[in-house]
Amino acid sequence: MKAALVVNRVLPAVDANLAAILNMANEAADEGAELVVFPEAAVTGLVNNDNPVHDLPLGQTIPGPITEALAELCRERRLWLAIGLLEREGGRLYDTAVLLTTDGEIGLKYRRIHPGWHGRRADESVYCRGTELMKTRTAIGTFAFLICGDLFDDGLVQRIRDLGPDWLLFPFARAFDDGSHSQGRWDREEKAQYQQRVKLVGVTTLMTNYLADERLDGDSSFGGAMVVSGDGFEIASFPLGKEGVLFVDL
Repeated sequence: MKAALVVNRVLPAVDANLAAILNMANEAADEGAELVVFPEAAVTGLVNNDNPVHDLPLGQTIPGPITEALAELCRERRLWLAIGLLEREGGRLYDTAVLLTTDGEIGLKYRRIHPGWHGRRADESVYCRGTELMKTRTAIGTFAFLICGDLFDDGLVQRIRDLGPDWLLFPFARAFDDGSHSQGRWDREEKAQYQQRVKLVGVTTLMTNYLADERLDGDSSFGGAMVVSGDGFEIASFPLGKEGVLFVDL
């Protein structure tokens, strides 16, 4: 399987972000990718502030216009495509990821279980969490999702181990408090922690983080992508602070 982990630059405009996502997925397909993986909240950024008036409009319906546009591309290019989206269902908001099939169907939908994507005082009737962990079988193996802080929850790690997928898809959104894109700090302080958590999962993990544009409402997610084997070793990586695609043969 040839996979493409995309680090897209997230702008304040959803339409511009979707256009860039479609372009980058097409470029990945041109290079022979079968699977394309995008970050958490890839069309908006994780810019929610616990005010439903501000945050609910960030949510996308699933299925809806965004997933339909992506599904059309998957059908045309025969791609599997994974992406994180803030999802709106009625008056509720979820941090969600979907895997679209080569037929343009939603093959897997996962709602983040760990609550760290919103503040502790956020209204729990609006800011909701999933409960289910599932895997889906495809022509290129079985897949499951975790999103961002889920990876650091021991209970969820054990549930993924019990589930036993071939591949773990891990869209995330990570930023440093000082707003920097410091590769050195990542390498010194955090990279090994992510590798160790993947080792606990025991499943080869494809992780990608979006790159926040400087105009994105104070967000400073620093980009970067990495594929880590089930025994915790780095297979391939893409540098922080740079928009682009990491290609890897798995």
